[in-house]
Amino acid sequence: MGDSLKLIPLGGLGEIGLNTMIFEFGEDIMVVDCGLMFPEDHMLGVDYVIPDVTYLKERKDRIRAYVITHGHEDHTGALPFILKDLPAPIYGTPLTLGLIGEKLKEHGIEGDMRVVRPRDVVEIGAFRVEFIRVSHSIADGVGLAVTTPRGVIVHTGDFKLDQTPVDGELTDYSRFAEYGEKGVLALLSDSTNVEKEGYTLSEREVGRAFEEIFSQARGRVIVALFSSNIHRIQQAIDVAHRFGRKVALSGRSMVANIKIASRLGYLRIPEGILIDIKDVEDLPPLDVAILTTGSQGEPMSALARMAMDEHKQLKIRKGDTVILSAKFIPGHEKAISSLINHLYRRGAEVFYEKVSEIHVSGHAGQEELKIILNLVRPRFFIPVHGEYRHLVMHARLAEGVGIPRERIFIIEDGDILEFDGEEARVSGRIPCGKVFVDGKGVGDVGDLVLKDRLHLSTEGIVVPLVVINERTGEIVYGPEIVTKGFVFEEESGELLEEAKKVILKAINEANQEARTEWLEIKTEIRRALRRFFNKTIERRPLISPLIIEI
Repeated sequence: MGDSLKLIPLGGLGEIGLNTMIFEFGEDIMVVDCGLMFPEDHMLGVDYVIPDVTYLKERKDRIRAYVITHGHEDHTGALPFILKDLPAPIYGTPLTLGLIGEKLKEHGIEGDMRVVRPRDVVEIGAFRVEFIRVSHSIADGVGLAVTTPRGVIVHTGDFKLDQTPVDGELTDYSRFAEYGEKGVLALLSDSTNVEKEGYTLSEREVGRAFEEIFSQARGRVIVALFSSNIHRIQQAIDVAHRFGRKVALSGRSMVANIKIASRLGYLRIPEGILIDIKDVEDLPPLDVAILTTGSQGEPMSALARMAMDEHKQLKIRKGDTVILSAKFIPGHEKAISSLINHLYRRGAEVFYEKVSEIHVSGHAGQEELKIILNLVRPRFFIPVHGEYRHLVMHARLAEGVGIPRERIFIIEDGDILEFDGEEARVSGRIPCGKVFVDGKGVGDVGDLVLKDRLHLSTEGIVVPLVVINERTGEIVYGPEIVTKGFVFEEESGELLEEAKKVILKAINEANQEARTEWLEIKTEIRRALRRFFNKTIERRPLISPLIIEI
């Protein structure tokens, strides 16, 4: 049969975010999406998480293109970090490329951007790719029909079947159905919202909730939302205009994304409605609405700084109405709860997902997922985009509409799913994992560093200092003990004095030969102090001995 077709996920199967899928046939590799995920609670100090692309680096000359389904960062955010080493053309719709271009510019990277529109068809090596319009929580989203030498693979991207989308752009049912009629080898479908029964509400429902809240507000209205949710921004602006309010923008990404979407025609802004954030205080509260970032309670976001009285131009005051128009992302609940409490302390009225219908998902519920399965009627089914439980539930849903269990593959990051003619199998795994981005460092923070950071955050650090004569091995100075995050030194003098005796004993008990092996002495000090602190106060600080030779 010759070469087989391989699908290899590098991210997005087993977690929310990090969506990256390799299509490989012969000498040609196409990468569908290239996303990041935001750090989990235990990833202290980490800014972003990106996929491990070692497999691609080893085959960099075979990468023909990156094909991006939509502009959300969990599908695009890794590009600035990966393109430097693995350049290739980027295909996407106008808004998607506009948002990517802004990120690349921030990183000083030039990208080979190739604009496509729904129903366009492009040839990428061995692959023929048609872009199919889908509705989602960001404008200009597409699914893909990838014709390969082994058959057609349909990839939904992130989608829902919104019958009344804000921009009027319906999911292209007919193209999905036409491919289903011709025959589809495999369907890769979004699993994010598979736990929700029925259908996902239309984005227009949020507009109606905005109208009700604006009609009751007796002061400024502050709407916090994702800056990429252009449809929701449009509805917020439209409602503000209807109630005679001027709109100010806060947050760098909010300003940048609205500028991009407006320039490309995806956002219609009434003449004269936008005002500078500096002019807000000059207008009556009933005449002002503010669109801001910070719906997830991020400490440095515009809304968090307003709530903490740290924003240069704005402070939350009594009578303000704040709308958090976004889903609580797992891991952010504590930050959001803290933000809501701060807003209430300052006299604001707060509307959020648990108390008001001010957010709807951009992902398909169970009945919509069934519709796509029935339209496409694939030979094989692969649930994608979700945690493991989502993939399992989506697989059961597919089985319920008639796809045989043996033709459903629940795969995870790193699995190689191989198609040879009409057969499919998981043929192996590649090394795969997560790479942490911390500041300007990419990959220089690993699991051991995170373990140390977690240890430091919970137990503190103890640094024993000893100065030793290099020639004789005698102690010239010390031991002294410096602690951070462990005990209050001024009130723990007796404990630390006992610890110094433990250090001296450990050094003296080391044999004369080991006395010149400072690594051995450090190990003995660390072991002795660990036992001492555990026995006396049941704590396990990070112990980092410092031995200076003179």
